[in-house]
Amino acid sequence: MRQAEVSRNTLETQISVHLDLDGTGEARLDSGVPFLDHMLDQIARHGLIDLTVKAKGDLHIDAHHTVEDVGITLGQAFAQACGDKKGLRRYGHAYVPLDEALSRVVVDLSGRPGLEFNVDFTRERIGDFDVDLAREFFQGFVNHARVTLHIDNLRGVNAHHQCETVFKAFGRALRAAVEPDPRAEGTMPSTKGAL
Repeated sequence: MRQAEVSRNTLETQISVHLDLDGTGEARLDSGVPFLDHMLDQIARHGLIDLTVKAKGDLHIDAHHTVEDVGITLGQAFAQACGDKKGLRRYGHAYVPLDEALSRVVVDLSGRPGLEFNVDFTRERIGDFDVDLAREFFQGFVNHARVTLHIDNLRGVNAHHQCETVFKAFGRALRAAVEPDPRAEGTMPSTKGAL
């Protein structure tokens, strides 16, 4: 059962995340940030991860703490659900287009947090969503999932399309990385013997 449930409570946010890596892509999302919910739905649907996110944050200030802390809590839940990572493929990548936009995401379940985020958004906001928060979400995720993540938007004119291709590709890259490798059942996908 590759599932996890994690809660994070601070003076700024109260967040709970439940995920199942062997799901069907079902999502129940209530972060208080509609565009973030839309992006989390992309992760669930394209990663075939069942995902429940409930968040209350200090949105009267802005969405920064909520978005970052959802990334942190999702990262904690992901790390817990992956367990010791034996028998997993470890690496995953995906290219995803949406009309004129194209993004590539590559992930390594390395045990080492690292983020390369190369997205030159064409505008500062998507509706009410500050595009800087996309990076904050992924930074929170990698720090707590302990993965190496490379995100590159290769082209795009519409900022919504740019962001959506990133999140869809992220879901698909995670799906590939956590897939059991039948040829490596029970073995650690590392010459170090640990991840």
